[in-house]
Amino acid sequence: MSEQDIAKQTEPGGAAVEQPEQQLTPDEEIAELEKFLGTEPDDFQARCRLGELYFSKGRLDDALTEVKKSIEMAESLRSAMNCSLAMYYSNLGTIYATKSMVDEAEAQFKKALELNPHDVLALFNLGRVHSEKRQFMEAKDYYEKLVEVTPEDPIAWYNLAGVYVELDNPAVSDYNTMEMAMQCYLRTLELDPKHLDASFKLMDLALNHKKTELAIKVMEDAVEHNPDEPLVYYNLINAYEKCKMFEQAEQTRQKLKDRFAKRTREAGKT
Repeated sequence: MSEQDIAKQTEPGGAAVEQPEQQLTPDEEIAELEKFLGTEPDDFQARCRLGELYFSKGRLDDALTEVKKSIEMAESLRSAMNCSLAMYYSNLGTIYATKSMVDEAEAQFKKALELNPHDVLALFNLGRVHSEKRQFMEAKDYYEKLVEVTPEDPIAWYNLAGVYVELDNPAVSDYNTMEMAMQCYLRTLELDPKHLDASFKLMDLALNHKKTELAIKVMEDAVEHNPDEPLVYYNLINAYEKCKMFEQAEQTRQKLKDRFAKRTREAGKT
């Protein structure tokens, strides 16, 4: 090495100066990135850079593959971000609703759905907001979407049933939705057999529409699933009597007396 070379690598005081790393050639960088992505396939920046390098080298098929993968990753990241942001808008809407700022709450819930059409909290609350405003057509749309998103949620089906009941009123709409309402209550009870409100409302609807077998079945099931709730016995007795099934009504009345007399005796022993 010449004295001139040595001088370039030392400072005046004689200390060595760190030399910059030698820049990789495109082929070397490609090899490094391919190796890296073999163990870290979800590194977005690395995959984007590899696509650029492939293109610069004329490897168009490889570039096409990498760019498509990069787009898929970017879309996935955007979707995750949108879901998170939608959740925050829904939370903001909930705060406004709690403060009785209904218009502001509704605006935030709609923003949430723009980002994530499947946001459960926004769908539920917009359905409730429109129900409270007696805007049942709008409420129906949100609750129908909600049961698509959460088909195993009994509360979603219960709320949709209530909207269908309202829409069956000729003063509200020209829709014939009573059968749909009863099916929704049945679905509610399928998912949550102990849902008393659904049982009572379905019994009333069934009796009003001459579906006596359904009314009786619903209340018999309610007694089975809620044996310690006196109100279900009273409703079953009422259903029997309306159907002129007086013997069954008397048997249920006696069953109610026996059950709660036994509970009273057991409570007295403790």
